[in-house]
Amino acid sequence: MTDQSELDARILDDVADALIYSDRSGTIMRWNRASSALFGFSADEALGQNLDLIIPEHLRAAHWKGFEAALASGAMKLAGKPTLTRALHKDGRKLYIEMTFALVRDAAGVVQGSVAMARDVTERVERERAAKASQTKPAQNS
Repeated sequence: MTDQSELDARILDDVADALIYSDRSGTIMRWNRASSALFGFSADEALGQNLDLIIPEHLRAAHWKGFEAALASGAMKLAGKPTLTRALHKDGRKLYIEMTFALVRDAAGVVQGSVAMARDVTERVERERAAKASQTKPAQNS
């Protein structure tokens, strides 16, 4: 029989969404297979790296401000609510991703870090934007 921690690790690795856990310093400590598929970095490449690895430069200041505020207050404004944001792929492409966030606490309730679940919604967002753009174009005279 599989022990609970081994089973937990398998479940986290096999879920369809990217799962990223970072400690209080923003160092990536958990990176599942879906994270590798979404962002292009293997677990060996991502583990031990800063979250800036996948955060576009223009969003970093806002990300760290929110991250630090959540650690300080013990609450996240977006906890459990999916939010649309941008992310970086290893090859330099910018992705649209939908993420949910949560703080992770130890048994005493002290915040240890943050976990995020992410999925690629680039195609959906681009399709929606193209449809919106085609609706707002002025009619051409024939």
